[in-house]
Amino acid sequence: MGRLDLWDVFVVLIAVAGPPKVILSFARLAEGRDPRALRRLAWRATGAATLCAVVLAMTADPLLDVFHIGHADVMIAGGAIFFMYALRLVLDGHAETPAGSPSEGFMALLLPYIVSPLAMTSIIVLTVTRPGWVWPPLVAVAYAAVAASNLLTMLVLTYVLHRVPRMWVEVAGRLLGLLLAAVGVDLVIVGLRTMGVVGIPGHP
Repeated sequence: MGRLDLWDVFVVLIAVAGPPKVILSFARLAEGRDPRALRRLAWRATGAATLCAVVLAMTADPLLDVFHIGHADVMIAGGAIFFMYALRLVLDGHAETPAGSPSEGFMALLLPYIVSPLAMTSIIVLTVTRPGWVWPPLVAVAYAAVAASNLLTMLVLTYVLHRVPRMWVEVAGRLLGLLLAAVGVDLVIVGLRTMGVVGIPGHP
């Protein structure tokens, strides 16, 4: 994989926590809801998700130290999670359903979006791929950009949801799943190489 840059981080976060991931959950919530209430919900959920991600990005390294978890361990575990998620995304078109009923609003977006296990794992993995104090804030900025794209998508959906073919969402999700599967495999390989378990000639 080599050294990730900010664009790589943004692409990964778009795949695991971007609009294709949020659209399905938000669309289910939108049924029978007032557009104004949906817009308020989009702002609240995005703000909470961004706050959680920024805090996690800035504290990922200390947390790993507290629990005595190595960077290679996180890369291997995260790569495996990425790959399993991507496999389901490619085969099913989506990998999560919103928790709770549409009437629960904010809580219905808690697991799939605000504190998504996959997104939180992604942030930890991406944060520890490069050393130094500058990299975690950049990961946080990348997630904030993804969250902004999610917010924009949700706000637009409140106006045009009834005109968006579900097939478009499914196709986008499957294409991103293919890219994410490759990222997951790469992360596992890098983790194993870091541990000295494998050495693959010609692999960057």
